[in-house]
Amino acid sequence: MSEPTFNYRIEPWSIVTENKEYKTPIFNLLKRSMELQAENESGRGDFYVLDAPEWINIIAITADGEVILVEQYRYGIEQPTLEIPGGMVDEGEEPLEGAKREMLEETGYRSDKWRSLGKVSSNPAIMTNFTHMYLAEECVFEGADNPDTHERINVHTMPVDDFLERVHDGTVHHAIVLAAVARYLLMERET
Repeated sequence: MSEPTFNYRIEPWSIVTENKEYKTPIFNLLKRSMELQAENESGRGDFYVLDAPEWINIIAITADGEVILVEQYRYGIEQPTLEIPGGMVDEGEEPLEGAKREMLEETGYRSDKWRSLGKVSSNPAIMTNFTHMYLAEECVFEGADNPDTHERINVHTMPVDDFLERVHDGTVHHAIVLAAVARYLLMERET
């Protein structure tokens, strides 16, 4: 993916103080006291952000041209979802390494053909992290899937067009998955 070319002109806010308000195994809640020093304006305020590790998402396609999907229960919306494989990048791990590990753990599939689809802000209003997106092609099933504790996953495959129809009809609705689909479609348009 190409580098962003937009020329931002808005003045940044500066962190005056930052306190960790709460710690979980997945993220930390930070309270940031911030200050704006603009030419004609100044201000100060407290903002709460979630400090989270980098995430990854993979559009994984088998040698037969089928997309590999994971069905899992999502605790936030209290419903099952249909998504592409993904997860958190472990500490000290590069995003591509994390993508390969997560895909194998969640689906039992492996690939030797990887391409970056770039990265997106996971939710820049309240989160510090990015989601790195990849395309894994010619994926082969090797077994040995090993989901994390509390992670129950059903693996599905379907033709790319059927997957895109599930995106279109709203069956696939996870926002970061949709970002990966958009990047995939833009890459396909370029080739």
